[in-house]
Amino acid sequence: MGAIVLSGLALVLALALALPSVALENGLARTPPMGWMSWERFRCNVDCQADPRNCISEQLFFEMADRLAEDGWRELGYEYINIDDCWSAKQRDAAGQLVPDPKRFPSGIKALADYVHARGLKLGIYGDLGIFTCGGYPGTMLEHVKQDAETFAAWGVDMLKLDGCYSSAEEQAKGYPEMARALNATGRPIVYSCSWPAYQGGLPPKVNYTILAEICNLWRNYDDIQDSWDSILSIMDWFFTNQDVLQPAAGPGHWNDPDMLIIGNFGLSYEQSRSQMALWTVMAAPLLMSTDLRAISPGAKEILQNRLMIQINQDPLGIQGRRIVKEKSCIEVFLRPLSQAASALVFFSRRTDMPFRYTTSLAKLHFPEDAVYEVQDVYIGKIIGALKTADNFSVIINPSGVVMWYLRPMELLTQPWHVVRQQAPSKGFHPALL
Repeated sequence: MGAIVLSGLALVLALALALPSVALENGLARTPPMGWMSWERFRCNVDCQADPRNCISEQLFFEMADRLAEDGWRELGYEYINIDDCWSAKQRDAAGQLVPDPKRFPSGIKALADYVHARGLKLGIYGDLGIFTCGGYPGTMLEHVKQDAETFAAWGVDMLKLDGCYSSAEEQAKGYPEMARALNATGRPIVYSCSWPAYQGGLPPKVNYTILAEICNLWRNYDDIQDSWDSILSIMDWFFTNQDVLQPAAGPGHWNDPDMLIIGNFGLSYEQSRSQMALWTVMAAPLLMSTDLRAISPGAKEILQNRLMIQINQDPLGIQGRRIVKEKSCIEVFLRPLSQAASALVFFSRRTDMPFRYTTSLAKLHFPEDAVYEVQDVYIGKIIGALKTADNFSVIINPSGVVMWYLRPMELLTQPWHVVRQQAPSKGFHPALL
């Protein structure tokens, strides 16, 4: 066992030295991708006889494409319709090619892509760098990487999520960069989502985020999201506990992916739904909904279609935010620097008792001295007023809820400020004037 581990590490190191030459450089995902993905809500439901409305079939994707196109999602930036696992037949065809399940996808993936494209949307698909996918369908072994990339391109696919079930560390170290090369070689722009770091613990030394950013447009770092508040908290805790490693890795064309938005499903309260949207936005996370858009509630839709929230998420600077305060009172504060010297602040309560009044100042949050900001409440929408850095203010935060502000400087700062990307705070986080 020890010899195998050592050889695997040696292979990873050798590949690491060679990888800068395989940089993805596809010019895609300059802001976090937005759209819809099947997995969390619809999983691997393939029983179309018993559950035709909710099984993984072309009909489900046709209908979700219609909803994105007709219900105001597309205009806000939600453009990807992403097929996850369990779409394919149980075996490759005689030519070794992946083929969709003939009963559930009788029109074929190319026809589905054409349907999606005709509605001004893009199609994503799922593969797995292993002998099987996580759901037990044919995977993409190393000898199939080039062929599968060419197949996806020929079908008109616009995004590939490549999972890592049933593959070794050595196979992943070779296969993920190889797929980046193969996708580039097709000549078709295909956003590349890698699950590689999630299978290697998500952290150095097993994960090299500098190299990963040269290979993938986005990557899953951690556990799959489930339809529960506990799952949200687990993901959030991991990401912000490890923010010194993760935050500098994100930027235009390469994003950390804490997994899908579960707003509109069954496991979150209204307050918790607002919290997920705000926290994913401050993390510069992809906004990939996994809910039934045919039956989404007005409240969930309002959260997901918040224009100012989406504007913040899609900020062109692409700087991932950080947790800057963690109080004994179970209140946490998060900051994301934005273009034009603006900022997003999220005040989050882990409390479970009652609304909490939290008092602080922008000075305590290390904003530049002698500045004045126009403050807008992201969820209410109204402009609260002007706030000087030295002014104390209070926000009332509901249990498991958030207050989110968008701050624009009213008096031009001598220089724009933003987070020092590599900074590792000690006792407190100190944004710097640059």
